Amino acid sequence: MPKTIVRLLPYLFISFAFLSFNAAYAQPTETTEQQVDWLQLGMGLFGGLALFLAGLDLLSEGLKKAAGNTLRDVLQKLTVNRFTGAATGAFVTGVLNSSSVTTVLVVGFVTAGVMTLAQSVGVIMGANIGSTVTAQLLAFNLSTYSLIAVALGFFMTFGSKNERPKYMGMMIMGLGLVFYGMGLMSEGMKPLRSYEPFLEILASMERPLFGILAGALFTGLVQSSAATVGIAIAMASEGLLSLQAGIVLALGANIGTCVTALLAALGKPVEAVRASVVHVLFNIAGVIIWLPFLSILADIAVSVSPAAAEGLVGKDKLAAEVPRQIANANTMFNVLNTMIFIGFTTAFARLAERLVPDRPEPMDKIIKSEFLDDAALEAPTIALENARREIERAGHIALEMMDALGEGAQRYERGALDAVAKRDDEVDILSSEIMKYLGRIRQNSLTESESDTHQQLVAAIMNIESAADIVEADMVGLLKIFIDGDFSESSETTRDMVQGLWTCVRESLELAVQAVGNSDERSAQEVLLLKDDIRTLSDQLFERHAKRLNIDEPRYLERVRLLMTFIEQLRHMYTLTKRVAKTQLPVEIAAEAA
Repeated sequence: MPKTIVRLLPYLFISFAFLSFNAAYAQPTETTEQQVDWLQLGMGLFGGLALFLAGLDLLSEGLKKAAGNTLRDVLQKLTVNRFTGAATGAFVTGVLNSSSVTTVLVVGFVTAGVMTLAQSVGVIMGANIGSTVTAQLLAFNLSTYSLIAVALGFFMTFGSKNERPKYMGMMIMGLGLVFYGMGLMSEGMKPLRSYEPFLEILASMERPLFGILAGALFTGLVQSSAATVGIAIAMASEGLLSLQAGIVLALGANIGTCVTALLAALGKPVEAVRASVVHVLFNIAGVIIWLPFLSILADIAVSVSPAAAEGLVGKDKLAAEVPRQIANANTMFNVLNTMIFIGFTTAFARLAERLVPDRPEPMDKIIKSEFLDDAALEAPTIALENARREIERAGHIALEMMDALGEGAQRYERGALDAVAKRDDEVDILSSEIMKYLGRIRQNSLTESESDTHQQLVAAIMNIESAADIVEADMVGLLKIFIDGDFSESSETTRDMVQGLWTCVRESLELAVQAVGNSDERSAQEVLLLKDDIRTLSDQLFERHAKRLNIDEPRYLERVRLLMTFIEQLRHMYTLTKRVAKTQLPVEIAAEAA
């Protein structure tokens, strides 16, 4: 059973337990002004809420798996300025049904230096617009047909062998559960239509500060602004909630959703905290600005929303009109806020940087990971790309080790070789962190493509670490023996041949790191093309010294033995770089190059 479904089992168990108990024991009662079957109401409300949240989770998971790579690329390429960034953030969040996933993507890009914090502000503003798509869908009130979507999605998810139909099924099933949960909540709250104490509480919601506080608290508790707006729409569909009260609850939900972002940023890199602070500042500023103009926002929502059919009056008229008006007011609030603040993205970024200054680096920390963001683990595609960037970073350190090795060998400086050995500790630390991170990614339900990428990255970091170990443990040691032994220098021809071999192996490592970092098949194939040059050079060196074994020079044999061992280590390193390169090639091509 997919891990996503397993994660939803608590929601589903609670919901169906409520519903089963209700069907077996709840007796129909006449509802009077002061008589409400609280057990039946609670089962409908909380069971519906559990199914609603389960559906949102399933819908979001299906969308992430079906479109994670594509939307990540869109977000990275279309954020060249604040306006395209806002539009892209709205689009990606609307498709992914999760502003938190969009924020995770943005933080990853800021950390990697692909996007500035100021650019990310525009995306975060747009993400608020995209998050209103769910409310717009809920206002259609399709609960009557929701079980059709649940059944269809279920059979697509568990009956298909191909990945794409499975993820489409997850999305359809999740959407069906969202509407079914909405229907249960709406039906469960019907008895409250004539319950005076509850109506008095709802009337108090029209007081802006009280309603905003209630919406923020509830959103912070359930960690979903969509759930708060969904309940508001469900109450409005029963004629229980006025437009004014629905608007202030939606505004409170916009503040409450910041709690999720702040909690997710705790203990995370500075960039993640700053992005969360931008989210908080933007949402709170928007609410404060609109507080004196709530009646204007309500008028705008009424003007752009369809009117009820003729003949409807009272609560029936409210039930027909207000749900769509609340959804439209929520969307207009976020659209207008973005239009107002889009010119101040740089100011938001600077304020966030001032509120969250750079942290001092620990003095005893040799190196720390830059891209392994825990928040990205919710979206395996993004987390795998983070691991890829960290592996590329470890590969560049191994490359720097090899460059320093070459310089130390040419200058006969033992101190330079000691510095090379210390860099290996950095690779070891990063390798350990990357492997732990990849292990945590593996705990998620991965697509076939994600699983293949996971295996490739595991193989890549293991071989890069081994290559760094060869430089540190073998090559440095051999060169130290050569320097300490005060051996006479080799002939110019031999030096040129060794230099040529070393250059080829160094190039193979650079290309292999590039292949992993950019998922570049061309660079990977170039690594394999170096095979003949490396074999030719090493064979020529072996042949040259095999013919000269009878030379009568002091310590000649010992010098040749050291040289041949060094050449073997270079060849071993090339074998490792080939393994790294093959992880980025199709299986059939990699097999042919074995």
